Amino acid sequence: MSNITPATIEDVARLAEVSIATVSRAIHTPEKVAKSTRQRVNQAIAITGYTTNAMARSLRMGRSNMILVLAPDIGDPNFSSILVGLENEARAHGYGVLIGHTQNDPERGLEYLKFLSSGQAAGLVLFTGHEPFGHQALGQRLPPTVAVFEPVFGARTSYVGVDDVAGARKAAEYLLSAGHRSIAFIGDSKTRLGQARRREGYDVALNAARIPADRRIIVEGDGTTESGRLGLEQLFMRDTLPTAFMCVNDATAVGVMNGLAARGYDLPRDFSVIGFDDVPQATYLNPALTTIRQPRTAIGRQAMALLLETLATPLSEPKEILIMPDLVVRGSVTAPARR
Repeated sequence: MSNITPATIEDVARLAEVSIATVSRAIHTPEKVAKSTRQRVNQAIAITGYTTNAMARSLRMGRSNMILVLAPDIGDPNFSSILVGLENEARAHGYGVLIGHTQNDPERGLEYLKFLSSGQAAGLVLFTGHEPFGHQALGQRLPPTVAVFEPVFGARTSYVGVDDVAGARKAAEYLLSAGHRSIAFIGDSKTRLGQARRREGYDVALNAARIPADRRIIVEGDGTTESGRLGLEQLFMRDTLPTAFMCVNDATAVGVMNGLAARGYDLPRDFSVIGFDDVPQATYLNPALTTIRQPRTAIGRQAMALLLETLATPLSEPKEILIMPDLVVRGSVTAPARR
């Protein structure tokens, strides 16, 4: 029996000297990758035997040992770190990972689900925050499924992710401890459960500080950089300016910071900003972004462990595993300015 450790997407990325997301794009959407990069990735795949090892094990076992991961945006900075945890745990138990990049296109999602209906994948990991559109057309129930990064709204799907309420409460409490009493929450949502939970954490902290509801500033958003900028513009038009912005994620915080800088404000002297996620770019902003760090690799590892446990013994009820995040203090928060 061979003791050779199966190759992973990390091995391919390391050998090709590219990111994990680039390897995934080279495999699934090669037309979007430069020819020279694609050649390096293909050479690395050939050397490591990345895909062939996983498929060969499936054939030997007489059943699929592949897990399908559906993601709307593999370029999201959160994706690659969670994927590392997913794949390391899968590899340790003899499973491989297939990546389905849906690009928020329902038809693409349905195409990838054919792997499930044809028996080429045994389980499903969702980054999307919703069940695959049109999966009922397959004529069968979804296989064992675990959601990561974004809980599935209104569905009975197991979830492994950060404790959004606790993390958001930490963020709001840090702003309160700096002296802020006028704090805007940018990125509320009625359809995205993760964003709604972060709003809940904001409210819990402000309730504890006895700040009444009519003094709270809430702006909806979809978690993108543009929604952060638009949310800021709404407040300027309403002439309702806080001393601090608590953003639903780092992308929203970037939009807020860019908008404030474009208006000539000095951060954090004029306004404080705090994010959520701790994406790699947060360190390089000016000022560097204070934020809540998601334990992304741990989330991926525990999500895959839960999925493999469910494959072995189906759950009677969905599970939810929440991991406590950390506050990362940098330079974007200080005491409120006197205006």
